[in-house]
Amino acid sequence: MDLIHQLCEEEIKKAKREGAFDNLENKGKPLKLDDLSQVPKDLRTGYILLKNSGHLPEELELKKDMVNLEKLIESCHDEEEKETYRKRLNEKTLRFNFMLEKRGIKKSVLKAYKKKIRSNLGIIK
Repeated sequence: MDLIHQLCEEEIKKAKREGAFDNLENKGKPLKLDDLSQVPKDLRTGYILLKNSGHLPEELELKKDMVNLEKLIESCHDEEEKETYRKRLNEKTLRFNFMLEKRGIKKSVLKAYKKKIRSNLGIIK
């Protein structure tokens, strides 16, 4: 065991003796770990930092915008306005697909992930 690991272990033991872990939220419950298996290893730390700070990675922001534009298109009655939304959706879709390609993320992975989310939410499609 290296020195840093030993120091960390000692600090954890000291905190435990002093009761620092006694009143933690969700004490005794299993941790809910994020499934980052589809995220490249070199991007995982960045994703976690962004998530914990309340920000989304750029591709998720784009996806969120795409979903909003799809809803606008569905609810819009003005054909000219619909066409404007469609153009914006196409631009964001192209940018999104290019970004995924650049990062080596395959569309089949996204489809499987989407299916898993829908299943967890009880949405069948």
